[in-house]
Amino acid sequence: KTGTGIVRQWNILKRMVPEEEIPKFADPIYWLMHFPPIGVDHMKRFGSGVDWRRAFITTSVNGYYDAFIRWQFNVLKQKGKVLFGKRNNVYSLVDGQVCADHDRSEGEGVGPQEYVLIKLKVLEPDHGQERHGKMEKLLKRVEDEGKKGVYFVPATLRPETMYGQTNCFVLPTGEYGAYYVDATDEVFIMSARSARGLSCQAYDAANDVYFTKEFGKIECLETFTGDELLGLPLKAPNATYEKVYTLPLLTISMGKGTGVVTSVPSDAPDDYVALKALKDKPDFAAKYDITPDMVEPFDVVPIISIEGYGDASAVFMCEKLKISSFNDKSKLAQAKDETYLKGFTIGVMTYGPHAGKKVSEAKQLIRDEMIAAGQAHLYFEPESKVVSRTNDECVVASTDQWYLAYGEDSWCSAVKKHVLDGETFDAFHESTLEKYEQSLNWLKEWACTRQFGLGTNLPWDKEWVIESLSDSTIYMSYYTIAHYLQGENNLNGDESLSPENIKVNDLTDDVFNFIYRKGFPLPSNTAIPSETLEKMKAEFRYWYPMDLRVSGKDLIPNHLTMALYNHAAIWEDEPELWPRGYYTNGFVMVDAEKMSKSKGNFLTLLETINMYSADATRFACADAGDSLDDANFERATANAAIVSLSNESAWIKENLIDADKSAMRSGDDLNFMDKVFQNETNRLVKATEESFEGMMYKEGLNKGWFEMMIARNEYRAWCQDSGIAMHEGAVRHWVESLAIIICPICPHWSETLWKDLGKEGLAVRAPWPTVGEEDKFLSRQAKFLRDSLKSFRNSAGKAKKGWKEATILVADDYPQWKVDALLWMQSQYDAASGSFAPTFMKDLKTWSATNVTDKKQIKFVMQFVSFMKREVEDCGESGMDTKCPFDQMGILKESISYIKSQLNLEEVTIVQLDGCDLPVPDKVAQNVSPGKPTLWMR
Repeated sequence: KTGTGIVRQWNILKRMVPEEEIPKFADPIYWLMHFPPIGVDHMKRFGSGVDWRRAFITTSVNGYYDAFIRWQFNVLKQKGKVLFGKRNNVYSLVDGQVCADHDRSEGEGVGPQEYVLIKLKVLEPDHGQERHGKMEKLLKRVEDEGKKGVYFVPATLRPETMYGQTNCFVLPTGEYGAYYVDATDEVFIMSARSARGLSCQAYDAANDVYFTKEFGKIECLETFTGDELLGLPLKAPNATYEKVYTLPLLTISMGKGTGVVTSVPSDAPDDYVALKALKDKPDFAAKYDITPDMVEPFDVVPIISIEGYGDASAVFMCEKLKISSFNDKSKLAQAKDETYLKGFTIGVMTYGPHAGKKVSEAKQLIRDEMIAAGQAHLYFEPESKVVSRTNDECVVASTDQWYLAYGEDSWCSAVKKHVLDGETFDAFHESTLEKYEQSLNWLKEWACTRQFGLGTNLPWDKEWVIESLSDSTIYMSYYTIAHYLQGENNLNGDESLSPENIKVNDLTDDVFNFIYRKGFPLPSNTAIPSETLEKMKAEFRYWYPMDLRVSGKDLIPNHLTMALYNHAAIWEDEPELWPRGYYTNGFVMVDAEKMSKSKGNFLTLLETINMYSADATRFACADAGDSLDDANFERATANAAIVSLSNESAWIKENLIDADKSAMRSGDDLNFMDKVFQNETNRLVKATEESFEGMMYKEGLNKGWFEMMIARNEYRAWCQDSGIAMHEGAVRHWVESLAIIICPICPHWSETLWKDLGKEGLAVRAPWPTVGEEDKFLSRQAKFLRDSLKSFRNSAGKAKKGWKEATILVADDYPQWKVDALLWMQSQYDAASGSFAPTFMKDLKTWSATNVTDKKQIKFVMQFVSFMKREVEDCGESGMDTKCPFDQMGILKESISYIKSQLNLEEVTIVQLDGCDLPVPDKVAQNVSPGKPTLWMR
């Protein structure tokens, strides 16, 4: 790339290779030779658990993979999935071929959008305006040369609304051209951008007739500014008015459509507001030399009736939303979306030969009639801007093309059934599943070949090369046998390094059919030993189906959906072999900013490992985020991870590995906090496992590291403040569990710790810790102590200076109104399902109104029950006990030294509120309830 502020490819490569080596990268094959081995090395340094015997590169450079792709496409063709014909595809004129997703620097996932060009014929200018001189000369030239006329050609998505045309809009500052169209012998007024696209499209695809004689080139007879086109009279097809005029519209985008917009103010809010502005503001019209007769006679023409919106939905919505200017962009967008959606779904035609028909039914009929009458043509352009990697803004071109028939009814239905069944496919997130459904509805005929570039030649038509997304759809199955064909350190598929001495030429379609497909016999026309073929077949059957594929969210609309399609085609009669789950993640940001060379925040994997270490890098990656949201790699997190990992290693070594055995307690005699610590460890082991199984690594890191640290810190503080040694068994259980559950994220740290603990083998191969179920009753008691201490700190912090006496007040019984509420809750609880009815809160209102005599008390009942409902959801049925189910006094007394130390108080007493002879103030006493003791300072 060139230009100010643009990072050139040379400068990017300078960061990665010696400058004198850069010229070699002009050869695309050199990229394949240079970077893949480096990628393998960096991934090994990262600690990736990969069977490198199965690694390979794609394209024809690797003969083994090339044979695999040829087989795949032969099967697809046999099944009628690969077809040939003219198709409209996103196309780069600079590259001279279809621009597939991975050939783009901008616009990945964008496909062709069909428009209808409406032909509004230019009539002789009738207002004697000087600016029309160029048009007058053009009209005379066209007439003298016997051409069929000059037409404004707005591109519309709504041909059914043409009965309501009142004018045509152009951008006063826009640049337009008069382009000669060979196929119709007419001249079209449109933007240069859209004319370039039109020159690549078929006028009559069936007879191979294009709009222009030469593909990609169109003759411009004259150029105009938008101002020079204003005030021209036009003949609009299907319009009720004999003549309409070109008027100014300041919001036209020259980067979409043709730069010309036909106006239907009855059903297009933008059109209505713009026409109304010209009528209501004579000064505005005069600024562009628009005379009253060009706007005043043209009233809104009702053409579509929408229930609740009337027969002029645009007028209705603009009045409803109080839109007074075309500067009200957000309101206009809302009005447009609503009128277009309602018009198509429930609108009924009220004008023209199709009056009485639903818009959804009439739309196609009117489109086809206008095209047949020569009043309109089909025109295509990308749904949004697409730029190729050669910096060419792409068009849509109609080209001869081999294509995969994605979207075909039976094929699409089979894939959709598989994906939307939770028993057969896991997308991990509902929003992700919706994207797959959208992609299946959107992805249609896919151009699967191009005419040059890296890749496999189409086996039956070698002028074509299979493009890079189409040859990467079932390569997961190639992993299962790659180690027989290529083996380790043989990414390019060197035959001399084949572990089984297999030659590429021996990989016939019969060989692949036997390995991969059911019911095919052992091939006789190959030198590959039958036992080797049997082993490869068994290996494939062992690994398939693919349980999980991890990829980026940007590949959902193409690669991942295409993989589903191709699996469904190749293994059509074995749906049990189709992919079972995809997990997709977002892009990676650095410190909440998109990675960019210009910002200097671009990090390569190797740089990051060298800067922070592999484990700290992995730690920060895990913490960066889950799901489709863009992950945020924070340098501060990586730095903090270095400190945290180092500190924990030192603590474990000092307190467990190298410690004097007598420094800790041992045996079966466990105190309250020993049990809490073990229970919390068990809970977090389970929670971490569930997070990892759900591909929620940020959540898993939170449970498996941060909450594990909190549990240990709490236990350590309790023991230190109580003057009691930690229990060796409890600490060892925590350490050994930590070593394994954090291993997926920090494997090097875990392996070092595992070795220091004297364990055999590797931590990565150790089984997941076997722990008992969480004792929720014990967890509730631990929460009681934790919450109580938090409450005590708050009370102590509010104590007046000089207050020295501190008493913890404990209650075992609720007041009667709370007992009544808890008994009612018990009657509503379904023990079988462990839940309340969906109408629980509504039923509570009814019960309270009937059973609570003091109406002022109802609010407190509602608040209390709502709180206790959450307690029940958290700890189960015991949360509704009318008495505190555990020994509060016992827990507090056992923890009294800890409490005093944490509150920095020399003396704290604990008393039962009931029967207490202390003069406890009412406002203090009323805060005491079962499970919620209060610290009374005085």
